Amino acid sequence: SMQDSIHQRILNSLLVALRPLARALLRVGIGYREFAEISKAAFVDVATADYGIRGRPTNISRVAVMTGLTRKEVRRLRNKSESGDQTEISRPMPMAVILHRWFTEQEFLDADGKPRELDFDGEQGSFSDLVRQYGGDIPPGAMRTELKRIEAIEDNDDGKLRVLKRNVSGREINQRLADGLEFVVYPALLALANNTSLDTAEETWVMRTAATSRVRDSDVPRLRRISSDRLAEFVESIDDLFAAYETLHDDDPTESSEKAVGVGVYYFEESRSDSGMFSKSS
Repeated sequence: SMQDSIHQRILNSLLVALRPLARALLRVGIGYREFAEISKAAFVDVATADYGIRGRPTNISRVAVMTGLTRKEVRRLRNKSESGDQTEISRPMPMAVILHRWFTEQEFLDADGKPRELDFDGEQGSFSDLVRQYGGDIPPGAMRTELKRIEAIEDNDDGKLRVLKRNVSGREINQRLADGLEFVVYPALLALANNTSLDTAEETWVMRTAATSRVRDSDVPRLRRISSDRLAEFVESIDDLFAAYETLHDDDPTESSEKAVGVGVYYFEESRSDSGMFSKSS
């Protein structure tokens, strides 16, 4: 039916949108399990808050029906949310667990309490032993490959494995991802949610993208530079506008309620491996 095909198109578009997010998350060592747990929490939070009757939270059975989760799961997530435990993820990434254990378990530490260099194979105190104990069902070889990929371990001269960092990714990239999710992705999704509201009284907010699929590779750096300069100028002009309004009513304190408003702009390029929503799929 028409309804089914619209539904399918939304799901396809969601897949397209989630691929770059998956790419970014995998780079900082966040896998599907953590993502799924956080997603469930979001569905439960919104169904609980938005669909209650007369301002009360939605009951657990209705949340279960709306979200497709079991009542038991809904209750578990609501309890976590109420205890302020929302961001605590039930099962961290295997890679993160392995690094954590290497830095904290006695049998993998030297006399100074620093992580030892480990033989790959061997019964007691080897890398394989570490992975067998703490890596779930992941084979030691696969774990070694992944930890090398993210530059968390390296081979030393006599073939032992040396650990280089305690966390799955560099602080700077982590920070950039967190900032991007909070200050770019979140605001864009607020606009999207507003523009798909059933309440027709709600004014739609501007969401515009200018894109072309016909720029030569050799011209891209120049175009990127010009676009970046223009975007910076535009954002600064909006920033000045906001600053003026922040002080506009300083001498008239009658209306005290305040709201956050903002504008977001960004430049992008699609790479060959993206799904080609803007460029003609070759």
